[in-house]
Amino acid sequence: MSERANETSPSSPSGTGKLGILLPGLGAVASTVIAGVFAVRQGLKAPIGSVSQLDVLELGDDGSDRRLIKDAVPLADLNDLVFGGWDPISANALDAARTSGVLSDADLNAISGELEGVVAMEAVFDQRWVQRLDGQRVKSLASKWDQAMALIDDIERFRSENECDRLVMIWCGSTEAYQEPSGVHETVADFEAGLKTNDDNISPSQIYAYAAIQSDVPFANGAPNLSVDLPCMQELAIERKVPIAGKDFKTGQTLIKTIMAPGLKTRMLGLRGWYSTNILGNRDGEVLDHPDNFKTKEASKLGVLESILRPEDNPDLYGNVDHVVRINYYPPRGDNKEGWDAIDIFGWMGYPMEIKIDFSCRDSILAAPLVLDLALFLDLAARNEMSGVQEWLSFYFKAPQQAGDDTIDNSIFAQHDRLKAVLSSLVTS
Repeated sequence: MSERANETSPSSPSGTGKLGILLPGLGAVASTVIAGVFAVRQGLKAPIGSVSQLDVLELGDDGSDRRLIKDAVPLADLNDLVFGGWDPISANALDAARTSGVLSDADLNAISGELEGVVAMEAVFDQRWVQRLDGQRVKSLASKWDQAMALIDDIERFRSENECDRLVMIWCGSTEAYQEPSGVHETVADFEAGLKTNDDNISPSQIYAYAAIQSDVPFANGAPNLSVDLPCMQELAIERKVPIAGKDFKTGQTLIKTIMAPGLKTRMLGLRGWYSTNILGNRDGEVLDHPDNFKTKEASKLGVLESILRPEDNPDLYGNVDHVVRINYYPPRGDNKEGWDAIDIFGWMGYPMEIKIDFSCRDSILAAPLVLDLALFLDLAARNEMSGVQEWLSFYFKAPQQAGDDTIDNSIFAQHDRLKAVLSSLVTS
């Protein structure tokens, strides 16, 4: 089922009360966003990179009424956030943060007590989907239906024990092995039957998505695997009136592509080839070192340029582009990913030119504010009865999920405009 989400609503209920943020995959990204929120709450750090906290809306007929998004729109306050999650390896957020090595000891020591208090629940895990990892803290349930029910119980227990008024779930787990949708993904009835028969085509991330939506918890997918971008999940989200979004956080190299490619198109400069390679040493890099998992990530990364350049409109400029993506696992780099881009363009009279980019970035530092924004905006959407696929959140994803047949524009500037347009429609006063 494909149904366009209602992207605006006349109601704007308050964002007060506790918001629980549940994170499947308590690894580098999840522990970094949790640590960052704790540090901001203590006045130790600023929420750099977070649109929800630092960007402004220009309101009024002439745009003269400029307000921070967090002041103009009824978002949950950072002091009202409660974190939880599941992980097959780390016992708590402090353990995850120390293992991933993203943050310094000095930054972790200042918030170590709070981080240690975010205890990971036992995960739904299947090594067939992430062969490079060995899950140890996993639910000992053979039935996928029982696993889904156990996650639903986890969600309700977390809601009750932490006295949360509302919940959201953001998938921060590893990239799963490549798969195509199958019959089990067609309808909710098909999926539930597949859970009960342990269908091999149902992955852990899909079980989390099902459990979240059945619990009326908004869900976003930060990895490139199939999770909510399936007919059965869209059907369930519309039925339960739950907002969903995905997929694959737009962080390092793809972020640069969505900035650079619109500029080339604006100048009507031709593109002949774009070669991208990455070296990465964290858990994500280790998982992507397996060809089945890399194929999932490759499909997400390769779709970006075509949707921006629209080769059907200018085949002479963009109809013959060699787009290549490589990822190499290199342990010494840890979470500090380096992306190299060799871009072959051509200009007046067809003369060739080259652009070289070397982006040495910190993957989880770029991803963490995306998780925060998505959690706050999905909660906002749920309170405004905006169910189904939230295309206005495409700004945050490499391969944005769409509800209808329209092609998603991956230009970060077009996506930013759409994000702000929807937020402006939700301003309370």
